[in-house]
Amino acid sequence: METLCRNSTHSSEVSKGLGRMFYLVNPQDSVFETQKEVPNFYVQSWPYFFTFLILEHIILKLQGKKGIRLNDGITSISNGLLLETGRLLWRGGEAYLYTWIYTNWRLLELPWDSTVTWLLAAVGVDFFYYWMHRACHEVHVLWAHHQVHHTSEDFNMGVGIRQSVLQGWCGFIFYLPLALAIPPAQFLVHHQFSYLYMFWIHTETIKSLGPLEYILNTPSHHRIHHGSNPYCIDVNYGGVLILWDKLFGTFRAEREEDRIVYGLIYQQPSFNPLHLQTYYTRYVMQKYKSFDSWKHKLQAVLDRPSWKPGNTIRFRDMEEDPAIHAQVKYNVILPKWCTAYLLTHYGLILYGFHQLFLYNSELPTTTVAILVLYIFASLIIFGMILDASPKAPFYEALRCLSLVLVVKLVVPLSSSLELLYVLSGVFWLSYVGAYSEIKGLKLD
Repeated sequence: METLCRNSTHSSEVSKGLGRMFYLVNPQDSVFETQKEVPNFYVQSWPYFFTFLILEHIILKLQGKKGIRLNDGITSISNGLLLETGRLLWRGGEAYLYTWIYTNWRLLELPWDSTVTWLLAAVGVDFFYYWMHRACHEVHVLWAHHQVHHTSEDFNMGVGIRQSVLQGWCGFIFYLPLALAIPPAQFLVHHQFSYLYMFWIHTETIKSLGPLEYILNTPSHHRIHHGSNPYCIDVNYGGVLILWDKLFGTFRAEREEDRIVYGLIYQQPSFNPLHLQTYYTRYVMQKYKSFDSWKHKLQAVLDRPSWKPGNTIRFRDMEEDPAIHAQVKYNVILPKWCTAYLLTHYGLILYGFHQLFLYNSELPTTTVAILVLYIFASLIIFGMILDASPKAPFYEALRCLSLVLVVKLVVPLSSSLELLYVLSGVFWLSYVGAYSEIKGLKLD
């Protein structure tokens, strides 16, 4: 009987977790009085993310299409891990101002456990997401961070995880009007639910959702948003509801004849998450420094990404260059042994992140910071390996050997894992001496 009850409880939790991916939630199951009570639904949903990715890959293959590229998929996951690992350091600090405004300046006292409050929060979060998302595309300095999400030349559910480390800090200001009425806990719940919903709409496996296309943001609408064709620029900003785009004139439906080219207009392809997170910020700074007048300097930062002095034509209004359809996607083919090695060590880092997520509140802040930095460094070095960077073997040897020192200082590690890392480090040191770099085939 006890086993049956446990199985029933587990099945119920799995069902609720699956429902959250589609915003199918019983309000009374997701109302909390304080912020501290709000679970991290997003990280709890990573098993669903991986399950959906596997299913999407299988369906793509059955449809006769190319599946999810391993290097591109890992890059998407790495960028998502950078964001979530970073949050273990700042521990919800990006929501501090929201809480302060609600505590000191709220105009309405809405009951935290009311279904009406829950619904108002859902609509409010989605409305201000539209404006945040729109600003991130139309204000250059904000685009410098949001562009990370658009760097993939593919369109699959992995792209839903690919986010900027600073996206939360840059975006929270747009939600602050909600703090005048919506309790912080309700805001945090729906902020997570909206991103869970937006994960699965990044796919080419679903052509249409029928009548729901009129109301909801769907894979069809979001495919247009991720294109780099002129007709795809500055449209379909909605999160859960597409109604905001129809109301504010930014909606564009997908058409049968559309040949969408995914990725960026100003593309610097790489599988290194550090490069993807930072290169466009350097570009904005260079553009800022290239002008002499303060007016132009400010416009270079605050105007639309395509702004130039004297240029009044937006990119979206230009004729499409047929050459974009002949572009070859950036790709690096690694030796099979290297791919197997990478998957093994990537799995260990995923496991390490999961353990850190579960127990970070019990660890000293210094220990958490050291482990977060180690995960950051690991993900960046994995990206260098995927790029077949000449510096990757040396840095990977350093990463493996340094872990032995890290665990001696902060957390215990099994002797078998310690041996694995020592042998890996010695292997890469010898590899550097023999070959100097990974023999990968680059296609771009």
